[in-house]
Amino acid sequence: MGYRLSFLDKSFWLTESTANPKHVGCLQLLAPPDDVVVGEYVETLVTEMKSASRATPPFNCKVKAVLGYPVGLQPVRRMAMDYHIQLHVIDDITDKVALDAFVARLHESRLDPDKPLWQYHFIHDKRHDRFAIYARVHHLYGDGATLVRWFQAGYLSKPDTSSFVPVWAVKRLRRKGSKPAGVTRLWQSVTGALRTGIDLFVIFSRLLLKLVRINPHYMPIPFTGTKTVLTGQVKQGRAVATTVLDFDRVRRIAKRTRSTANEVLLCAFDIGVHRLLQDHGHVFKKSLFTNMPINLRKPGEKTSGNKIAIVPVELAHGETDPYLRLRQIIINHRIVKFAAQHARPGAFSAYTIVIQSLALVYEWLHLSSLVKPIANILVSNVPGPTDERYLKDSKLLACYPISTMTPGGGVNITLMTYAGKANIGMVCCNKNITSLQPLVDYFQEAFDMLEASVDDPSQNIEDIGEHIENVPVSIVTDTPQ
Repeated sequence: MGYRLSFLDKSFWLTESTANPKHVGCLQLLAPPDDVVVGEYVETLVTEMKSASRATPPFNCKVKAVLGYPVGLQPVRRMAMDYHIQLHVIDDITDKVALDAFVARLHESRLDPDKPLWQYHFIHDKRHDRFAIYARVHHLYGDGATLVRWFQAGYLSKPDTSSFVPVWAVKRLRRKGSKPAGVTRLWQSVTGALRTGIDLFVIFSRLLLKLVRINPHYMPIPFTGTKTVLTGQVKQGRAVATTVLDFDRVRRIAKRTRSTANEVLLCAFDIGVHRLLQDHGHVFKKSLFTNMPINLRKPGEKTSGNKIAIVPVELAHGETDPYLRLRQIIINHRIVKFAAQHARPGAFSAYTIVIQSLALVYEWLHLSSLVKPIANILVSNVPGPTDERYLKDSKLLACYPISTMTPGGGVNITLMTYAGKANIGMVCCNKNITSLQPLVDYFQEAFDMLEASVDDPSQNIEDIGEHIENVPVSIVTDTPQ
């Protein structure tokens, strides 16, 4: 990674606050070798990790700022390893709900801005044959695709105690491409900015046409989401929940329904969130929205930093058959994908910056609870290792990603595939909802029902709080009224 930062990278630093830190994390569950005492093993491992103090960029860099504005990354002279590597002993590592709550407390605080922006927290108890690591890294260092690529490089395909190198000490090649001449570079910048500006004009023009109902088949209009107990001004405090799903089941549904894995998961999460919100007295007269991250890299591109766009996608409404709700989501999802494919990546990145900047202004002014949110949930899918991995000689059992909060709140759901499983992490502000564990149960139930509905049209979602306007009877009505 270079020492310079893109504007999108810088935005994660500029918009950070005590109430809304901008780091992403993951909860890893590991099994040590059979012939060890776990407590002694973890303490020895932590000591060894602290001795690996020769970190490589960006893990040895802090942010260099001028009057609060980040201008780049600057290597530190000495790593404070007691800060970056910490050890915690809890009562019961197998108590999933308690472990999620413990991680939520670690996740809610900011990273020290005067140090390199990462931490590894080792967690164990005195009784069980497993331990956990909660790792967190500032979003300024990279997006999900970048961080997972680094994560894979720091874990082994088989147990090895001799050649192991921690993630923060792995050497990364810095690709030095040939730069065009100054005049050529200036011309490319000017023409690129002009084309991006034209594409942005087209995007906002089509949104205006949708607003006046001339062209309804386009991306959702920003800031038209539904206010709920999950949305509004983000405050300090987090609720975290994790779960796992057999990803082969997701693939089978996607194949049989001519959909994608993302669309299948969106459908199940949409139903689950409806049920959670119904428990808190919500009713719904229109669809909820999800924020959809779009990776703007070309196939095979391995650039570091952040290279994503985040755009809203309409979910489902008015159908009680899970399969028919999936069809609605497929249509709405592909409308947005079509728009993204017919605009330059820079234009969608700029569009993201524009609408997210407005959301951030509302957050700075503490107005987020007064305006409608861009979306109600954010769901992202990050491909991880397909085979089992090892941290030195400890087997990685699961890796649950835990993301940051978007301005305007909602629930952020991230899925990482690992060794045939979908590891799912959910996080929200806990000002109104103290636990996301019910959402885990509702999601699993919704997924089971969606899976069954492919063959069984009688599958029917019970009331999830949706109100449907009466439609006048017409000559094309299927059933007698």
